[in-house]
Amino acid sequence: MKNRLKAESSPYLRQHAGNPVDWYPWGEEAFTDARGSDRPILLSIGYAACHWCHVMAHESFEHPATAALMNRLFVNVKVDREERPDVDSIYMQAVQAMTGRGGWPMTVFLTPDGEPFYGGTYFPPTDAQGVPSFTRLLQSVSGAWTTRREAVNATTATLRALYANAAAPLTPSGAVTADTLRAVAQLLRTLHDREHQGFGGAPKFPQTMPLDFLLRHGTRHADPALLDIVTESFLAMARGGIHDQLGGGFSRYATDEAWVVPHFEKMLYDNALLVQLGAHLVQVTGSAEIERVTRETVAWVMQEMTGPDGGLYASIDADSEGEEGRFYVWTREELQAALGDQFTFAAVAYGVRNGPNFEGRSILVAALPIEIIAGRMEMTVAEAEAALQSVRQLLLAARARRVAPAIDRKRIAAWNGLMLAALAEAARVFDDAAMLVAAERLAGFLCREMVVGDRVARTWMDGVRKQPGFLEDQAAVAAGLLALYKTTGRHDLLRQARQLAAAMLRDFYDADAGSFYDTARDHDALITRPRELTDNATPSGSSLACDVLLQLDGLDGAPAHRAIVAQLLDAVAAPMSEHPLGFGHWLGVADRLLHGAVEVALVGTDDGHAALTAVLRRMYVPALILAQGPVHAADAPALLRDRNPLNSRATAFVCRGFTCELPTVDAGALAQQLRSAVRRTR
Repeated sequence: MKNRLKAESSPYLRQHAGNPVDWYPWGEEAFTDARGSDRPILLSIGYAACHWCHVMAHESFEHPATAALMNRLFVNVKVDREERPDVDSIYMQAVQAMTGRGGWPMTVFLTPDGEPFYGGTYFPPTDAQGVPSFTRLLQSVSGAWTTRREAVNATTATLRALYANAAAPLTPSGAVTADTLRAVAQLLRTLHDREHQGFGGAPKFPQTMPLDFLLRHGTRHADPALLDIVTESFLAMARGGIHDQLGGGFSRYATDEAWVVPHFEKMLYDNALLVQLGAHLVQVTGSAEIERVTRETVAWVMQEMTGPDGGLYASIDADSEGEEGRFYVWTREELQAALGDQFTFAAVAYGVRNGPNFEGRSILVAALPIEIIAGRMEMTVAEAEAALQSVRQLLLAARARRVAPAIDRKRIAAWNGLMLAALAEAARVFDDAAMLVAAERLAGFLCREMVVGDRVARTWMDGVRKQPGFLEDQAAVAAGLLALYKTTGRHDLLRQARQLAAAMLRDFYDADAGSFYDTARDHDALITRPRELTDNATPSGSSLACDVLLQLDGLDGAPAHRAIVAQLLDAVAAPMSEHPLGFGHWLGVADRLLHGAVEVALVGTDDGHAALTAVLRRMYVPALILAQGPVHAADAPALLRDRNPLNSRATAFVCRGFTCELPTVDAGALAQQLRSAVRRTR
């Protein structure tokens, strides 16, 4: 049968259009049916690249008898969490409160008014390890709805109170000071996995945002131990199976603590955060390996994740040919057939000599540094590098003949904004023209297709904007445009970013509550207005918004922006101090607010401009604000105004809080001023 999902633009929803389940998309039609038939709603939330979502679909949603039971007892609603993060956030909060855990696929049972009363994640087709079968669960929940309505009402009342508390005005939980950041850096040092790098055990996530904070803090305080944590953690991921050694790009997370076995889905946002971290690490370390991996990740984005319009796809599935990771793993026989007499070299380089490391097959890892490989194979380093490149090309050609995983081709504004910032910064750091072209094409797509007036849409697919944007969309696109302005000096980008930020304050900020909300004032009504402060896999909308406000303050001077950020930081002070892994982007915001941006105005376009730009490109400057472009343009930032070149030569002004050092035309003097400004904390 074809259900109501066939007309949806989301690839995830379309995957379920042929299910025998009578799915509704999220909307009033489903709730009207539920109220009219007095049936509860079965809400199923997932996303296109989710492996266990596919498993549950094959086991249950494609099973005629199970679907018939669902259709008889419930009104069934399917949601793409990437398209509707508001719905996902609200009901994930309930599932975590009821079960102590969350994840996807998420299964939640709602009253016809949308209030949750039971939920969980994946349910198997038969009872297993204390988890009831999906069909037994359906019958049990339906029975509770029919015969024990008072228990259902008691649960909804409890969760109603939970939502009310979560939506209450924010109050200070402490004060964020320089001592706070020092204590957090020390806590992160103790949480660091010294053996395998990164933080925590399996499953192991990149935790890019806390690493970014340690890079900032370690640079400001000249702490080599912190810088080593960041460098070694990045390299451990880059050398592990979580990094696609052939095609580039990083998977979502590792299922083991040593980064060997990935959960094979690739998400745009993870790679955006890793590209930006990699570019900054190259500035700090000069590592050729980190630069290579970062460039290869950008190349993967440009080749595999970019649509013909310049917009970027959301994700690549973990599964192909019905198996997780099938596209990426190898048997010994497959490697020998593809490589011939080069197999011996590949076995050393990619860690295959010790046998399979994933369900009878091998995930390729960068087992050894190239210098050690060269020594073992009795080659020069140059010969080993050439051999590795030859092996890689042969394996890529063999892999290209396989069935590739599906790509979710919808464009998500927030994730595109994150990658725009990363591409713009990588183009600046590496002085790479192709990266800059990609960034400018992406910015053009976003401004042309996903910005309507001064508001950002959530998704775009096949020419259709599906959903009004959320706070993270508005803030991430503004941040991306600001990053591209820093690289290019194009004032039109700054003007657009200012407009998006103004709308962000108008439509998402509530002065009475002292906070941003994730949905705009004109968003369709839900059982609560969601407000997520924690940084999860991506920065929270609130921390992104605060970062944008501080960047604009550094360019234009906006004390009111700083006051808003300070109030929000006080609200997250206690949880950020106690659980820094959940507030990684907030830590970067706190660093920018407490220590202040390093503001650089660069004027003049003579031959000396390139030398000054090269200094800014080579040096890592936490919270760098760079204003350039025509000084007298109507939309030039305040930081540029009244800045005139010295003796008609390109000139740099290094400032903090708009109080500047003596202007300089000398690259060496600029470097010294920047070093001094970075270390001079408030």
